[in-house]
Amino acid sequence: MPLQIAVIGAGTCDGDVYALAMEVGRQVARGGHVLLSGGLGGVMEAAARGARQERGLTVGILPTPTRHRANPHIQIAIATNMGHARNVVLAHSADAFIAVAGEYGTLSEIAIALKLGKRVVGLRTWDLPGVLKAEDPVEALRLAVSGLDERGAS
Repeated sequence: MPLQIAVIGAGTCDGDVYALAMEVGRQVARGGHVLLSGGLGGVMEAAARGARQERGLTVGILPTPTRHRANPHIQIAIATNMGHARNVVLAHSADAFIAVAGEYGTLSEIAIALKLGKRVVGLRTWDLPGVLKAEDPVEALRLAVSGLDERGAS
């Protein structure tokens, strides 16, 4: 079973962060992993777009009541109608996380993931204990999956 890697970040971002998130998505797909995200715009859209360019599988766990708000690069859209509480679903579903920049919603996802004992790697994001820092998308994926088996256990 492939690993499920969540790429998290803000719903809006500048061009530099968008390009960074796209490359993270490409790396996730090249590694043969499933890309999970919140399914909306910004970093989530960029990562899904990058993964799709590499023929990767993308899953969006949406905060909305319908799946139709997913960005166009999401193949499997899961509507939760849970708002920010959907971050808990994402945290339980992912084997590891890569946070790209981000705002308070990203901080929430990071905190939940760390509370659950999940690995979190950061690229230009919150500087927090437990978050592994990466210099680039290749290193981010390597750190995210290092030591995990096919079940996501370390």
